[in-house]
Amino acid sequence: MFSIKTLFPILPLMTVSVTTVNAWASDNHTCALTQPIYSCENSTQIVDTCCTPIQGLVLVTQFWDTYTGLEDQGSVLPKDSWTIHGLWPDRCDGSYGQYCDLSRQYDPVPSPNTTTGKSDGTPVPAWTGGDVITPLLQQYGKYDLLAYIQKYWKSQNSPDWTFWQHEFSKHATCFSTYDVGFEGVPDCYGSLYQNSTEASIIDFIQSVIKSQIQYPTYEWLAENEIKPSNQTGYKLFDIQNVLTQKSGGEPYLGCSGPTKQVLSEIWYYSHSLGRPQDSFLKPINQTTKSNCNQTQPIWYYERSQGSEY
Repeated sequence: MFSIKTLFPILPLMTVSVTTVNAWASDNHTCALTQPIYSCENSTQIVDTCCTPIQGLVLVTQFWDTYTGLEDQGSVLPKDSWTIHGLWPDRCDGSYGQYCDLSRQYDPVPSPNTTTGKSDGTPVPAWTGGDVITPLLQQYGKYDLLAYIQKYWKSQNSPDWTFWQHEFSKHATCFSTYDVGFEGVPDCYGSLYQNSTEASIIDFIQSVIKSQIQYPTYEWLAENEIKPSNQTGYKLFDIQNVLTQKSGGEPYLGCSGPTKQVLSEIWYYSHSLGRPQDSFLKPINQTTKSNCNQTQPIWYYERSQGSEY
């Protein structure tokens, strides 16, 4: 197949215009000429799955942990901020896939250990090759991205890179807009990059950061006098109401403990205008219900001593 780059110098302009029609069937997916649509709101078939996610219910998810478990190794939590959990693609009906591309499986502890939606329950092999994300970001000079996730994308009781690679392998590989050609799907990066897999990893990390910055949970709560405390509990309604007003959609609040009173995570639901990479997210209400106790105080605990900087 001739590329536009090859044809352009020798053919008239009109011939080039005709030839570009064939580019839609190739690995040219810049999406610049594709009219963006909101995921899960389209009434017609998606023309280019690299430009609109098939699993288009996009979740921006965060943790409130009080310790890392690796403080003695210098791993601590960022002051006055929730930490990143991930960026997830759910199907429009609320179901979801996971580990959708085993050629990009870098999770050292896959959980659960079989792929969803595979009739044969294909096992997900554990990754034994160590940290791939840190050296990749260093190789391409993405030191700002690396510094950000080292501070804000924290794991608990394991090195941070294991969590980053878990999130990429389990979730990013199910976003069609990050596809790299596995099992016949399009390669959304094509000939623009020497290595589409590396491009998809960096692309995903940038997307995670861009989406997380749009949801400053700690700041929103603090502005309304809801701050971490070991003495004062809060009403679930008050927390939910603040975050709904600030974000534009009702988020899912996750609580832990036997009575579900310890605030530990949040999921913001959205539809994506075009690619999630561009982070044009339209807030919507949660499609499930928060599991927190609705009648007893919710505890938003302070960080453990020595676990925050």
